[in-house]
Amino acid sequence: MTRGVLLFAQNNASVDYVKQAIFCAKKIKKHLGIDVALATDNVEYLEKTYPYYKTYIKHVIELEYVTNVQKRKYRDGTMARRNLEWRNLDRPLAYDITPFDETIVMDADFVIGNNNLLNAFDTDEDFLIYRHITDLNKDRPDEFRFNKISDRGIDMYWATVFYFKKTDFMHSFFELIKHIKEQWHFYRLIYQIPQVTYRNDYAFSIAIHVFNGFQRTSWPKTLPGLLWFTSDSDVLIKMEDETYTFLLDKKEWKGHYTLGKVQDVNIHIMNKFSLDRAISKVLQHE
Repeated sequence: MTRGVLLFAQNNASVDYVKQAIFCAKKIKKHLGIDVALATDNVEYLEKTYPYYKTYIKHVIELEYVTNVQKRKYRDGTMARRNLEWRNLDRPLAYDITPFDETIVMDADFVIGNNNLLNAFDTDEDFLIYRHITDLNKDRPDEFRFNKISDRGIDMYWATVFYFKKTDFMHSFFELIKHIKEQWHFYRLIYQIPQVTYRNDYAFSIAIHVFNGFQRTSWPKTLPGLLWFTSDSDVLIKMEDETYTFLLDKKEWKGHYTLGKVQDVNIHIMNKFSLDRAISKVLQHE
């Protein structure tokens, strides 16, 4: 029975997701001690720019480069933003491309700081995913925490990180997610989602709702530990071993921040630019 982590990394003009994936794999090796597979449409860039990647990544899976992509706003704190391509559209392929029997899929900007996720492999469940996030910024309004996919919508599940086994049941689940992605404009209207662009969190939430017979049940169970979170309005200013220091956005005072710090947690850092600056310092001697 093989076990490992699957990462996706598809660069745009300003964000080096491949570099983030290598750093993520470095943390996985340190804290989880399991193999990592990287799915990317930037294989040549990976090999030329980061020849040491094999130290942390065992499998490289080449994705087809797709030119017709979505765009989204990327922030670097409250005062700077860019409208860039968002290429994270291949998550529904996770079942098909993973080289492992049991897989944890995670975003490249999800930073591992402990070994809590190893407990996922001890479960009898086919699928585990987070229902809630733990926001480091307590000044953020409750509505930002996205408990629902829309104002009157279904429960939100976070595709930032999830675990699955290669079973017939999960094959059917991922086939449904593919269908939801292909028919996104239909499903977003049915589920009253104002956002036009496809989003993995929404697709997974809809698939879970369908598999539960269009009602709330106890499935799926949650992943072990907490899903810590900072938004792209927050700024990572220091990363030292497993301690992360942020400037946290003060909602009532634009351009003002509160200092915050976490240690030994697994955290999703949405500000790609501040994360990139911190990672560059860590990887400069590789």
